[in-house]
Amino acid sequence: MLDVINLALPFFGLIFLGYVCGKLKPIPDAGLAWMNFFLIYVALPALFYRILAKTPFEQLANIPFIVATTLATFCAFTLAFAAALIVRHGKVRPSVIAALAGSYGNIGYMGPGLALTTLGAEAAVPVALIFCFDNILLFSLAPLLLALSDSRRKSLGAAALDVAGSIASNPLIIATAAGVAAAALRFEPPVALDRLLLFLQNAAAPCALFALGVTVAQRVFERTTWDVPLVVLVKLVVHPAAALLLLSALGPQPQAWLGTAVLMAALPPALNVFIIARQYDEGVAQASSAVLLGTVLSVVTLTTVMWLVKRQQLPHALFD
Repeated sequence: MLDVINLALPFFGLIFLGYVCGKLKPIPDAGLAWMNFFLIYVALPALFYRILAKTPFEQLANIPFIVATTLATFCAFTLAFAAALIVRHGKVRPSVIAALAGSYGNIGYMGPGLALTTLGAEAAVPVALIFCFDNILLFSLAPLLLALSDSRRKSLGAAALDVAGSIASNPLIIATAAGVAAAALRFEPPVALDRLLLFLQNAAAPCALFALGVTVAQRVFERTTWDVPLVVLVKLVVHPAAALLLLSALGPQPQAWLGTAVLMAALPPALNVFIIARQYDEGVAQASSAVLLGTVLSVVTLTTVMWLVKRQQLPHALFD
């Protein structure tokens, strides 16, 4: 257990450090704008591009893995949406935000560093695949449902076009596609460029975790509805369980890929849930509370999953 604590402590320590700094030196949200820009448009794209570009192309075509992990995320989204819909007496728009909190983990800020540290280089490809397809799924479902449930809604075609445009222009998805293309073409960048990408890759995780801590410090845990603990339960417990079940049902996977999938599914709700809630001015207090509560509880749940993954205690095939 000590080796897992040694793995987890730097990650949660960086979040805690950011939290303490955020409390000691209150800085307006605008103060984090450049750090968030650096992460989303520079460091994280460099990370995903470099991971995929250096991966043998044939490893990227693991269709059962893609189907199982994406379906697990969809199941978590659907279950959280149904729970929120009941609690909120049929109100669709806040239920969509709750569904995001129950299915969209911190796969950009926490996922890559945590998985690569826990499982090594073998986790790189499954991390990138989960990131790519989870983002495509959730950034399609949530904006489309929010657009269709808006009283001033656009037509279905216009809403779908907006969603397609936002996916196509997402810098992280563009970087993922470029990495896949580089792997297929076996493209080798000049040494100087590769070193620059390596510097940016190494900066991604510590900057992201510190920014997460600062942002959590600025959120206030407000009185909220019962759907918040329900969707956090879905995110931290049901989502990883669904990933494990579906991967076992759709065929055996290498232990590192299985562990990566369960670890990524066990991540707490992403900061992007709060950002999207504020963008649509819907369920902002609930999104803030879900991110805060999920991050705090994940100290226990995520460390437990890391221990199971590190000790290779996850059942490899439940349906043999």
